[in-house]
Amino acid sequence: MNAKEVLIITMEECGELVQACSKVMRSNGKEKYLTNLKEEIGDVYLMLELLKQHGYVSDEDINQRQQLKRKKLKKWSNLDVRR
Repeated sequence: MNAKEVLIITMEECGELVQACSKVMRSNGKEKYLTNLKEEIGDVYLMLELLKQHGYVSDEDINQRQQLKRKKLKKWSNLDVRR
């Protein structure tokens, strides 16, 4: 897999995850859509790992961004983002 291909497939998989989230919401959480959501999450996780392997991002980069996002969510959302 070359550098361009990993980016393209990551974009496609993220799009599929967006669609899966929408279907769970529209179906009020029907099991078949929850199953699909889990599959798409797994696909995106793999692509994130491949992005790391190709040098686009490191664990440190991801951890730093997660901490910043966690702070924003604490301020602007009602999500439980404790860690």
